[in-house]
Amino acid sequence: MNTTNNPVTGELLTGSQILMESLKAQGVKTIFGYPGGSIMPVFDALYDYVDYADSKYRGTFEHVLVRHEQGAVHAAQGYARVSGKVGTVIVTSGPGVTNTLTGIADAMIDSTPIVVIAGQVGTPVLGSDAFQEVDLITVAQPICKWVYQIRRPEDIPWAISKAYYLAQSGRPGPVVLDFPKNAQTDKAEYVDQTVNFIRSYIAYPQPKEEDVKAAAELINNAKKPLALVGQGVELGCAQEELKAFLEKANIPAGRTMLGLSALASNHPLNVGMLGMHGNLAPNLKQQEADVIIAIGMRFSDRVTGNLKTYLKQAKVIHLDIDNAEIDKNVKTDVAIVANCKESLPALTALVNEADHSEWIESFKPLAERENNRVIQNAIHPTEGPLLMGEVVNAVAEATEGMGVTVTDVGQNQLFATRYSKYNTNRAIITSGGLGTMGYGLPAAIGATFAEKERPVCVFMGDGGLQMVIQELGTIMENQSPVKMILMNNNFLGNVRQWQNMFFNKRYAFTHMLNPDYEKVCAAYGIPYQRVSDRSELADAVQKMLSTKGPFFLETVIKEEDDVMPMTAPGASVSDMKLER
Repeated sequence: MNTTNNPVTGELLTGSQILMESLKAQGVKTIFGYPGGSIMPVFDALYDYVDYADSKYRGTFEHVLVRHEQGAVHAAQGYARVSGKVGTVIVTSGPGVTNTLTGIADAMIDSTPIVVIAGQVGTPVLGSDAFQEVDLITVAQPICKWVYQIRRPEDIPWAISKAYYLAQSGRPGPVVLDFPKNAQTDKAEYVDQTVNFIRSYIAYPQPKEEDVKAAAELINNAKKPLALVGQGVELGCAQEELKAFLEKANIPAGRTMLGLSALASNHPLNVGMLGMHGNLAPNLKQQEADVIIAIGMRFSDRVTGNLKTYLKQAKVIHLDIDNAEIDKNVKTDVAIVANCKESLPALTALVNEADHSEWIESFKPLAERENNRVIQNAIHPTEGPLLMGEVVNAVAEATEGMGVTVTDVGQNQLFATRYSKYNTNRAIITSGGLGTMGYGLPAAIGATFAEKERPVCVFMGDGGLQMVIQELGTIMENQSPVKMILMNNNFLGNVRQWQNMFFNKRYAFTHMLNPDYEKVCAAYGIPYQRVSDRSELADAVQKMLSTKGPFFLETVIKEEDDVMPMTAPGASVSDMKLER
């Protein structure tokens, strides 16, 4: 085992060694990365902090060698979303770091805490178009919380501490550090530094008493209140506070896609998923509610539909840690800017115990209509090819809602989020705001490094999988226990659905020719099964879940299987349709 002694005061270390000690001080355990020329001194230092015995990383850090830098960021996102910790990425300069930009942008819009450390050419040649030089500061600034270039080894402990503090505090997000090569090799004394305060940065604003009182008054006078629950509840670790609030005030709750596991699927006040392909009842009932309580959500256009017709009848209360989200899309009547871990209990203390049973009952006819006309046909078809809904449902039933659901983007995402069950927290990992195809497989890999008990099941379409298929190599090397469910319809399914509905069935370049996935999996040594008959589905799912390590389940899906209900782009949520 390669080891390093803890540095003693006065000992000079290279910048790369100081980086290792700084990461250790932050509690970092897992690093996702890909080496290259401008970051090689860092990887050389990392060599002394890991144990290669039996191909297991049991040293200070475990390093996961991905097959593409975008995969490193998505893996770090999956790790962060499940663990609640900061995901860590180390890559080289030039194309190495530009390959991470999609993941950084994805993390920014979905509030995922990651730190990306990128090599850079030495400071003497900055600005000279040296080999693999990119102006990372300018490129990354619009898509991260903070970007900084470390030019001196003595600045590393401060920069690392600030990076991790910013990534995970307040509204979480990505931080990018640009690390010139000479700062990696120059020497300095390691002096641990802790950053837990930044002037003008208020990570955790306190709820204002007058705002809480005003919100409570609206809720106490409401006849038809409805809560809209977002990922902020999970990010704030406020799941129990949410339940206490909803149960005391007897308020039904719809959940955004990223907030699905903030409230258990079987909770009696859970009325379903919001959004373009969410459930009929919460979407339509938004337009009847007299008070809306938005909790840790950002009023995405996928939730609101046409803003000109959205919530015009309701008083809107918005609870969010980020003041920038207040009034950004929807005008609020009362805003409580604070972590919902604090704002929810403050509000709960002032709201009255209520009985809104008649209002809650009014959701049920809409839910029943959707169940009869859409859901049962999607999850329990009696004839024809396999459907995505029944595949997702088979996995949900087998895991009893106790697994982690990861999705790619497209129809697979929409079916997976609709028909999975969520009975544990931090159980949904998906690309929300950016909608990044190729997200699912590497995010699932990252999740397995954070989650050792619950099964991690990733639902993918053939399009998204082929964007990151090289990450099967990462699974092979680490034997990551990712349960991969490919729902293969030989189409870019979501685009095809829109072409069907809005472009006169002109399927322009959405049909896909797929490889033989059995042979692909054989090449990577990954157990594989293909299912085309529904009579084989349940047994195949059980085999997948009971197999130690990774498993690849390919399901042959009806080519023109559409996700419904749907609110057409630009339409009012009141116009959500059950059938196209």
